Amino acid sequence: MATRLAPAISPDNEFFWNGVRDHKLLIQRCKGCQELRQPARPMCPRCNSLEWNTLESSGRGTVYSYVMPQHPPMPLMEYPYIVVLVELDDGVRLVSNLCEIAPDDVEVGMPVEVFYQTFDTLDGGELVLHQFRPAR
Repeated sequence: MATRLAPAISPDNEFFWNGVRDHKLLIQRCKGCQELRQPARPMCPRCNSLEWNTLESSGRGTVYSYVMPQHPPMPLMEYPYIVVLVELDDGVRLVSNLCEIAPDDVEVGMPVEVFYQTFDTLDGGELVLHQFRPAR
């Protein structure tokens, strides 16, 4: 397994990372107005409610935008790699990596689906991350 740095986990996003660990893509939803929000935050920007729950996403969406970082090289990353902004069918956007595709074949608007990959961490633990690939 490749090694990755663990994400910064806070009380606001812990539910998201616990869901990813369980192979679920959870999106924060306001209990007051039902607005979805990603990234997670303590207060709804639409109605100012502090009450929220989650929606389990289908994990399907389309490529909204993408980049292929090249310099400076990031340790622990294999090149080339594709950072993608996915517009989920649920109505929010999520940053991740796009895998299982040649960089020249990536297109804005292409359908993608989530999958989960386990990595080693620098402290010897394991980390599950959400990744995307072309929809099957």
